This record gives sequence, C-alpha cells and structure tokens, in this order.
Amino acid sequence: MNLQLAQIKARLSTLSPICGPSIVITIDGPAGSGKTTLAKLLASELKSVHTIHMDDLYEGWQSTLTPILTLKLQDLLETLQSTLKVIYEPYDWLAESKQSAISAPAPEFLIIEGVGSGQSSIRKFVSLALWIEVPAEEGLARVLERDGTAVAQYLPAFLMEQEAHFKKEESRNSADYRLSGLGTV
Repeated sequence: MNLQLAQIKARLSTLSPICGPSIVITIDGPAGSGKTTLAKLLASELKSVHTIHMDDLYEGWQSTLTPILTLKLQDLLETLQSTLKVIYEPYDWLAESKQSAISAPAPEFLIIEGVGSGQSSIRKFVSLALWIEVPAEEGLARVLERDGTAVAQYLPAFLMEQEAHFKKEESRNSADYRLSGLGTV
C-alpha cells in the first residue's frame, strides 16, 4: 500500500485537468474500505482541493446507487466544466432532506469519494480513478463501528446494490490504481 500511495502522490503533479480547470480524482470501492481516509490523505497533499462525499449525493437509503445519482454526477461535472463552479445540494441524513446548495469556485483538484464515484458515465471527466477494497467482513465491521448499529438494518440491501453496481460499471477494473484498505489507510 505504501509503495502504491507514494506512486499516486508522485502522479498528482503530472495530472492534467480534463474537466474545465479541475483535475477530477475518484475514489471508489466497497463500504468501509477506507475511501474517506484516503481522500483526506490526498487532500492534505494538495493546495486547491474540494472533496465531495458520495453520502452527500445519495438521497437516503432508498436512493443510493440509482440513475438519479448518475444524473447528479454527470450534472455536477458538466456544470463544473461549463461554469467553472462546483455546485451540488448535499443530503442531510438526519433531516432526510437536501440542504442548501454548495457553490464553490472550481478547485485545481476535485476529489469525489465514495461507493459509486467511479461509474462509467463520468469517466470522461476523470483524470485519476482509484479503487480501494477490503474483505467484506472487515468493511462491514468498519461501517458498523463508524456509523453505529442503527445502520445495520439497511446494510444487507445496500451491499447487494453495491455489488450489482460494481459488476455493471466494472469500477474495479477501470481504476488507474487498485489499493488494499487494510493497514495504513
């Protein structure tokens, strides 16, 4: 992992923007694999960065890896390319509703992390696609530790959706780098 992480960090300075002025990096992989941790680590290496968490783009447990999500991702990146702004409405899981829109100037780096971020419909905008994974039982344990047992009732359906999504989108095989979430990340 450390060798790959060093390679990824070295590659950051060689990337070119293909979505307006922004270099888009996606970090996909199963729930609990370490995507958010990796995003934070990469963001700490960058000066001009904005990170979007897929949890902010889902609309509750009933609307996660759906065509609506695909349209949101496409719209977000098309808007970035045309208006030079990152604009999206994050979802508030406690209130079960969208929050006020976030609008920010186009950063040099836009990191989109979370399950579903590496889908095929947005790959033309992505300069670097990362995949991170862990064994299923480890990922599940991490999710329960992080989010609490209240999410346990939703996880079986989400994990099935996740696997179907990854198979359909070939997210793992299309990544530029595949990393293990075991250990440091």
